[in-house]
Amino acid sequence: MLRYRMWLLLWVCGLGMVWQGCKKKAVVAGASKLFSRFSAYKAYPRQRTYWPTLGWKVKSPGEVGMNAGALKKAMSYAFARTGDEKDRKGIRTDGVVIIHKGYLVHEQYARKFNAKTSHLTWSASKSFVNALFGIAEHKGLLKRSDLASKYYKAMSSGVAGKVTVQHLLNMVSGLCWSEGYEASPLKSTVIKMLYTAGREDMARFAVQQGMCFLPATRWYYSSGTSNLLMGLLRNIVTPSKFEAFVWKELFDRIGMKDVTWERDGSGNFVGSSYLYAPPRQLAKFGYLYLNDGVWNGKRLFPKDWVSFSTTTPKADPKGIYGAQWWLNTGRPKQGVSRRFPDAPADTFLASGHWGQYIFVIPSRDLVIVRVGDDRDKSFDRNTFLKLVLASLNTKER
Repeated sequence: MLRYRMWLLLWVCGLGMVWQGCKKKAVVAGASKLFSRFSAYKAYPRQRTYWPTLGWKVKSPGEVGMNAGALKKAMSYAFARTGDEKDRKGIRTDGVVIIHKGYLVHEQYARKFNAKTSHLTWSASKSFVNALFGIAEHKGLLKRSDLASKYYKAMSSGVAGKVTVQHLLNMVSGLCWSEGYEASPLKSTVIKMLYTAGREDMARFAVQQGMCFLPATRWYYSSGTSNLLMGLLRNIVTPSKFEAFVWKELFDRIGMKDVTWERDGSGNFVGSSYLYAPPRQLAKFGYLYLNDGVWNGKRLFPKDWVSFSTTTPKADPKGIYGAQWWLNTGRPKQGVSRRFPDAPADTFLASGHWGQYIFVIPSRDLVIVRVGDDRDKSFDRNTFLKLVLASLNTKER
């Protein structure tokens, strides 16, 4: 289970890393320019003939209007392995699952993975944090507008006392953080959190970094923020009921099997990084969002939750992030192009280190899961999406 992390841990330790504190004084000035909130999301109420709680029903690409030859080209790209297990260069896809119109239309694996093999999702875990907060709000346990200090007392003083749950979900809380991994290991707060001083209580560690900006004035991607959110949620449902809440209200509800979610020393699930599941099961999670938070006729999230989750905050200048989900909206009025120009603007994704992706494309009734072990960024997501989308019926593209 730990083999995906051992390389990074040993590499960092091999540097003889000495932590250099980078805590800064809170900045009291606001951002120089804030944009409007923006979303490309639209709900598509669709009649489903079944729900995959017990498993996916399978159809051939042709049965759902897809071109098998074009899909084969997409898979040739995804599984074109170059390099070997020693140098770890090139495209290194471990598995792909494609769901179209509610059916499993393609499934393929490599490197000894199969339909039942759990895969580390890395930061795709963050989108599961979003789901749990959506469920909690729908149950009336919290409001996204609530102050974070209501559920985590260590945030009660100073600028931190102004941070809301929504600020944390949108990654605009203003907490000090350094998300660098291999690029800046000596200054990386995330490495310290995951592997050294922060391991015993990652939520507490995140709070201890202090505030660098006023809430809602600066967007910054932070794994510490996701773990802090899990600390809040644990207090909301109480530690003794936390595990039951996660499994009963999410995984069991949608039939996600073979899920492992590691905890830190305090017993808190590591929302930033350490959820493992097979691609087929990850596709169920994407399918929940494809259906606007409804599963088997029952709403799990508030009616506006998926829309909220796929709306970029004012402080995000590039239009690339929502609430623990990555977006493809861009900022068209400001001339900022979409990250994946050949994919629809409403595409959103859970994304993890070294090539873990759950793509959700509501306008195309499509969920694509791709897991891998990329090390040199050879795998191009836009190219992959373009090739998969080319297999759809012309009217659906």
